[in-house]
Amino acid sequence: MDIFLSIVAVVCGIIGIIGSVIPILPGPMLSFFGMLCCSWTDFSTLSSNRLWTWGVIAVVVAILDYFLPGYFSKVLGGTRAGVIGATVGVFAGLFLGPWGFILGPFAGAVIGELINNNENLDKAVTVGFGSLVSFI
Repeated sequence: MDIFLSIVAVVCGIIGIIGSVIPILPGPMLSFFGMLCCSWTDFSTLSSNRLWTWGVIAVVVAILDYFLPGYFSKVLGGTRAGVIGATVGVFAGLFLGPWGFILGPFAGAVIGELINNNENLDKAVTVGFGSLVSFI
């Protein structure tokens, strides 16, 4: 059983690292699951405090991945419509593959800003760019 758990831990760690670059994969959560698998082996030296710490970090990073685009839209002068658009764009991009997941926050923020004020395209693109950078 230790060999199986070790293999699963290594595979989850590798996929978790890939997930930090390819946004469709939940990288922090997969890496943490790999740590859990490693801790369940007989030869593990991971303490429960360390697992709890990394578990909290993984959850916080996973949550921030979804809400930072909306926050940065607001920081760059976006309205509530831009923030909502960026957040909706993150979730809508999930269904459109890797490019949709990357460009979803940008498109959502731009569309939200244009719905709010269709006369200011420059501001809408600036807000969309801020949400894109925060997502990346």
